[in-house]
Amino acid sequence: MSQAADRKAPVRCEISDAVAVITIDRPERRNALNLEVKQALAELIDAAAADPAVRVIILTGSDRYFVAGTDIGEMATMTPTSHTLQATDRVFNVLRRVDKVLIAAVEGYALGGGCELALCCDLIVAGETARLGQPEIRVGIMPGAGGTQRLVRTIGKYQAMKLVLTGEAVSAREALTMGMVSEVCEDGQALARSRELASTIAAMPPLAVRAIREVMQQGQDMALDSALALERRAFQMLFDTQDQKEGMQAFLEKRAARYQGR
Repeated sequence: MSQAADRKAPVRCEISDAVAVITIDRPERRNALNLEVKQALAELIDAAAADPAVRVIILTGSDRYFVAGTDIGEMATMTPTSHTLQATDRVFNVLRRVDKVLIAAVEGYALGGGCELALCCDLIVAGETARLGQPEIRVGIMPGAGGTQRLVRTIGKYQAMKLVLTGEAVSAREALTMGMVSEVCEDGQALARSRELASTIAAMPPLAVRAIREVMQQGQDMALDSALALERRAFQMLFDTQDQKEGMQAFLEKRAARYQGR
């Protein structure tokens, strides 16, 4: 067997009970994103999103780190043309198209491209000593995969400007206070807690979950009146689903609902 065949894949996916866990496993570089990792991530996320058995996707990293950033060694000699030809933003474009709930389970560092990867998710669960930030300015560039735009929409202009212009990372607790993460847990428990949340969400009516995601994602960039109208239409449309009838009947009968996504 060749050395290439012996080398383990830098990204792996495990599916169980409607939850796909996609793990970046490049511990020698603290899971830094190089082209190989980004390509593998895009393919596995695409596959999980297309799998009807999967309702929630968790992104995480191995060896006590989420993603320490984008691989500077690989990126240092890149040109604008090579970024375009090699589609260095493909994984982020794939994440934008995913119609299933995404959870980032963050331990250690989520910096640069790693922070942007987490910000693509619907929920972020962080270990107590995790650090999040966009340090790109310290190597002469800026966030290029959504960092500036997602941060300003998530934590507001003044907090986002401070993070991006100084390159300083914030602790998990600071990120929670800023509204940048969903919750903080004990170190080493981010994946376990993410699985708990994923299991809870996977048990919810799938059409309602999808409608909530679509309305919240689209509505945040609309005028309030337009966003409220979007929400109202989605709310009304759910009354045409079998899951709505099952959910309300189960409530009245004081039993567990059996949702089928119809």
